[in-house]
Amino acid sequence: MSKNGKVYLVGAGPGDPGLITVKGLELLRRADAVVYDQLANQTLLSEAREGAELVNVGKSSARHTMSQEEINRLLVRLGNEGKQVVRLKGGDPFVFGRGGEEVEALVEAGLPFEVVPGVSASVAVPAYAGIPVTHRKMASSFAVITGHEAPGKAESSIAWERLAGGVDTLVFLMGVSNLGYIVRQLTSNGMPGSTPVAVIRRGTLAGQQTVAGTLDDIADRAEAQGIEPPAVIVVGDVVRLRDGMRWFDKSPLFARRVLVTRSREQASRLSGMLEEQGAEPVEVPTIEIRAIEDDPAVDKVFRDSGYDWVFFTSANAVGVFVAALARVGRTPGDLEKVRVAAIGPATAEALEKAGMRVDYMPKRYVAEGILEDIPPSLVAGKRVLLPRADIARTDLAEGLERLGATVRQIALYRTVPAAGNGHAGLKMLREGKIDVITFTSSSTVQNLVGMLGEESARINEALVACIGPITAATARKLGIRVDVVAEEHTIPGLIHALVERLSGEREKE
Repeated sequence: MSKNGKVYLVGAGPGDPGLITVKGLELLRRADAVVYDQLANQTLLSEAREGAELVNVGKSSARHTMSQEEINRLLVRLGNEGKQVVRLKGGDPFVFGRGGEEVEALVEAGLPFEVVPGVSASVAVPAYAGIPVTHRKMASSFAVITGHEAPGKAESSIAWERLAGGVDTLVFLMGVSNLGYIVRQLTSNGMPGSTPVAVIRRGTLAGQQTVAGTLDDIADRAEAQGIEPPAVIVVGDVVRLRDGMRWFDKSPLFARRVLVTRSREQASRLSGMLEEQGAEPVEVPTIEIRAIEDDPAVDKVFRDSGYDWVFFTSANAVGVFVAALARVGRTPGDLEKVRVAAIGPATAEALEKAGMRVDYMPKRYVAEGILEDIPPSLVAGKRVLLPRADIARTDLAEGLERLGATVRQIALYRTVPAAGNGHAGLKMLREGKIDVITFTSSSTVQNLVGMLGEESARINEALVACIGPITAATARKLGIRVDVVAEEHTIPGLIHALVERLSGEREKE
């Protein structure tokens, strides 16, 4: 047995990745190996450290990549190899997660372990649907029951007669396929057919779907709405509170499928903000950022310390700029006498993280904004370095030169079309399953059109939102109808513009 191996059973929460506990997230980031369930949100895996071993054991109601016995043996083996192992389980490890069986295997093997509880779907999913499982005026008790019991069993292990008459709120997990059986058991044991019921599919996620009814009609209603696993069933008077307590599915972008066309490195921020507004982001990276590292002229520029200003027009330029400095043995600290300008708060934030102070940022986050705002005296007679993409516009450089600056433009990176034209998101777009398409640069527009080819007209079937007028102009030149243009040319500005546009439509629905 290895001396240092340890296994942590970590509850990933009910679906929304933001519901994992702080401790669970810290352990996930440090783990040598992550053994995860199908019900654990896969986006959490991006938090694992580089080089961590990721093992999908695929446990869900419809899919078993490994048997429970095989999972137990896997955890023991990884622990005995001296690894810090996170067993990432949907919901809470001890609420129908078979965590107890895994702990028993670890105890038998003599391996140290720790259980990190998670937010259980039994309380979180009803809460996201606007249903409290208890309420002082109508429910002082609740029970969590497996809905996965086989209807054909000779004798049920569930005390249906006690549940039907002795508990205020019943929460069934993994029970959609047995909904009719559950209803029959409750009504045959005395629960009135008029008892309110809600079935909540994909709870806490952007695609959450709730169907409400009574024991008499819920099976037909759920079937008519095409409810499939995973789903949670809530039975009891508290379901009546839903209309007044709904909040998640009232979000302005709720259940809208939004195509995110940014690079993989940049997509997460936009996707996260869309999820906060209830949207379902679908990432189709259309560009990749590639540093230009084979140009001797670039290194020569970075050995020169005679610049008065450096103007950054994007956060992309910041990261590549710092890497280019490192290539010639310099750091941002070596530029303390150089003044720095940034177009937009995202660029400013990237500079601050890199240890560079921002001396100037225009009110409008476009090149023209700098030229309108900056006092000519700040740049007249000054040497200005302008790091940029190889295809960037020259407007800023030309404008600064008109103000009396000596400008050196240097192409640090290329934006190239992203690989992966067979992405599932493109298939969804071709099938008309995307509600909104977001564009954050001219390159994202041009490359999505190129990826779609003859089917690029499909873009006009969705609502199109652009981060600013330059991106919008590119879209229109390519025959794309532009519906939304952000007044503030930032990711938060784009989200705000979308919310304003779609909030009115939501109120009409």
